[in-house]
Amino acid sequence: MNRYSVALPGSGTVAGMASASERPSTSVEDYVKVVYDLQERGSGQVTISRVAERLAVSNSSVSGMLRKLAEQGLVDHQRYGDVRLTPGGEKLALAVLRRHRLLESYLVEALGYSWDEVHDEAEILEHVVSDRFVDRIAAHLGDPVVDPHGDPIPSREGRVQQRATVLLSQSDPGCVGVIVRVNDSDPELLRYLADHGIGIGMRVELVERKPFGGPIVVRVGPPDECVEQSLGAVAAEAVWVDPADLGVAR
Repeated sequence: MNRYSVALPGSGTVAGMASASERPSTSVEDYVKVVYDLQERGSGQVTISRVAERLAVSNSSVSGMLRKLAEQGLVDHQRYGDVRLTPGGEKLALAVLRRHRLLESYLVEALGYSWDEVHDEAEILEHVVSDRFVDRIAAHLGDPVVDPHGDPIPSREGRVQQRATVLLSQSDPGCVGVIVRVNDSDPELLRYLADHGIGIGMRVELVERKPFGGPIVVRVGPPDECVEQSLGAVAAEAVWVDPADLGVAR
């Protein structure tokens, strides 16, 4: 085990108060973060090919890295089976996600970045900032529980606020709710959504599905000011809705 994994069981926090120099390598952190993200979004089994697609590497590279992660006690993976994080791997993933999502929040709130600019910046900074610095960011921002894309921010103790959501792509015509989360990995998609007035906190109503795999038609905004939009499959797969949270819709 490396120094980080030894400290995890008794740390009581997602970060374990490790300095940047005491953490696992950037690649280890990236791998556990991707596996957690794929698990958490509930989009099917986490396979080698899906991890490879997210990280833009070959399947063989993923296989080799997963063997190393298994040796470190961070993942469970049987040949031809799905990939799962161990409790230690999940703690490490939550620590990385806390840094990443708080950095995104700070870049938007304090430095005026737009929501399509922050992901790549946070990908770099998450590996070098100290836990103390991240805790200062959290305090400065009032300990937010979600980032600019609606992704939950793990607490220092590793707690994640849960809420009932459904993908817009899986909603039925007539469903009305509030957009609470948007996948953040594609800046072009985020710009597309922003250009069409689609963002966190917006009221959305699914009007119809066009036949033969066509786009879905939605109305976005308050009932008396809503705008009708057509969204393709990729955009609809990136938007998460809370059907019950209509009290804050705008």
